[in-house]
Amino acid sequence: MADPSAEHHEHWYPTAAYLYTLHLNGPALAWEYLRRNPDYRLDWLRRRRRPDAAERWGLRLLEDPALDARDAHPTWFPDHDAVVQLYPDADPPPDAMVFEFWRIPGTKHLIHDGKRLVLMARWPGCCLRFALGPGLEDGMAYLYATRACATPCARYRTLAAELDALAAATVGVPAATARSRPTSAAVLELHTLQALDATMAGASLREVAEGLFGVDAIVADWHKDSALRARVRRLIRRGEALMLGGYRSLAQLPPVAS
Repeated sequence: MADPSAEHHEHWYPTAAYLYTLHLNGPALAWEYLRRNPDYRLDWLRRRRRPDAAERWGLRLLEDPALDARDAHPTWFPDHDAVVQLYPDADPPPDAMVFEFWRIPGTKHLIHDGKRLVLMARWPGCCLRFALGPGLEDGMAYLYATRACATPCARYRTLAAELDALAAATVGVPAATARSRPTSAAVLELHTLQALDATMAGASLREVAEGLFGVDAIVADWHKDSALRARVRRLIRRGEALMLGGYRSLAQLPPVAS
């Protein structure tokens, strides 16, 4: 006899389908939550009638919600601290480094976000975005820029980490990379996204728990006041909150004015 709940399991039940989320940064996770928002998906379908709809979501341009964070190129506004801004150096020293497009490692995508040209480079274990300033050309000396703010040291540390990753990859990009054990925070995001998808597909609390934690966990601890049931409820509430606006903190966007 067919499982009556099988129709809910097709896309969300295999946890392996969510493993890529374990290594996403804040802006990429923000996209994963936003692209699940029904109102955002509706705005995408109506984009020709509402060309200014991206602003309400913290984007410069609407991005296709069918694309997950591995293939999507959302451009947030304002930029996340990890975006590396490059500008021509008007007074370069004799030994200045020059911008060399083809030396940037990984798979590259050029996007015009309506204001400037953005270069995205992906390689195993890393993804960098470069905002290219007006007039910057291949072979030209350049500067890194960061916005002034009340906590410049924290912003600089974020930028420095991105530049260190770029410097290490320029020496040689591995075909693959060994990843450390996922953090508890990363596992939480995986479970949250999976629970959110399950709920939106119509799965029951028990089905969500089985998909995330297995049948044995259900047998051992599933009743009205069980800790497992409460945990699944928290995951679903968290996912809905992030989808409906909480994603903005992941992308370092200001909250929506009430």
